[in-house]
Amino acid sequence: MSGAHSAFKQEFARGLTVEEAATYAGCKTVSAFRDWIRRGLMPGPLPGTHRYDRKAIDAALDRMSGLAPTMQESSYASWKRSRADQA
Repeated sequence: MSGAHSAFKQEFARGLTVEEAATYAGCKTVSAFRDWIRRGLMPGPLPGTHRYDRKAIDAALDRMSGLAPTMQESSYASWKRSRADQA
């Protein structure tokens, strides 16, 4: 794979390998990234895959930093939250 193609893939790919996800999240090792997953700080891989969603990592980092969520809540998630609040 050429250097330009590799840079394009890493910059725009949404599904990241565990190594790419760890680097993207700022972890020095994959072990540290997996520890964040175990502690609930980072999302695990997409169901049925070994790939991690870049946007989910962004949202987790935003939560850790105290920033507003970057993804708008879906109408289903809003409905589900309102039902939980009523219980």
